[in-house]
Amino acid sequence: MSIVKLNNNGVKDATAFGSITGLGNLILIKTQTASGSASISFVDGASSVVLDNTYKEYIFTFNNIHPSVNNAHFLFQGSTDGGSNYGVTITSSAFSTEHNEADSSTDLSYQTSVDLAQSTNFQRITSSGSHNNDDCSVGILHLFEPSSTTFVKHFIITGNTVADAYTVGTHIAGYFNSTSAIDAIQFKMASGNIDAGTISLYGVV
Repeated sequence: MSIVKLNNNGVKDATAFGSITGLGNLILIKTQTASGSASISFVDGASSVVLDNTYKEYIFTFNNIHPSVNNAHFLFQGSTDGGSNYGVTITSSAFSTEHNEADSSTDLSYQTSVDLAQSTNFQRITSSGSHNNDDCSVGILHLFEPSSTTFVKHFIITGNTVADAYTVGTHIAGYFNSTSAIDAIQFKMASGNIDAGTISLYGVV
């Protein structure tokens, strides 16, 4: 792993740094900021987005995702036609961890309401969020070789949501069951808008 010297402004201004997986370096491709946004899309070849065979792994990071309404899940889906349609067939599995600030409630469970089985629905990323001023969700989505026209495209999600004094960790894995290249990814809330937050796309080398 190479060492990248950062300037005085910190890691946010670095264009390459150690991979979260520890297996390579991350190259920042694009960051988008939500502000009452119905959706945020990353489309290969549009607005400086790269989502092709340049990298075999892509990573999306979500920071301080805040919904405009209560109990809204953060979602994503892929496209094989440059973002004209988002509805690739997905199969996934999911479990969650939960603990509250009062230390009176804990949970570790499989989430049948989150997993998909040959579905074209949007995949949940995080637990339902609160629109309390200081509540938000964060997470990481790994997408593996989306340009492959031979294999299905795997993804792994790790996220956490703070809502109404609970921390809820989400752990999801699945695949786009298509041998067509995934060339666009869209994010949105299950209801309402993405009130605030940033989504960054990185390529892994």
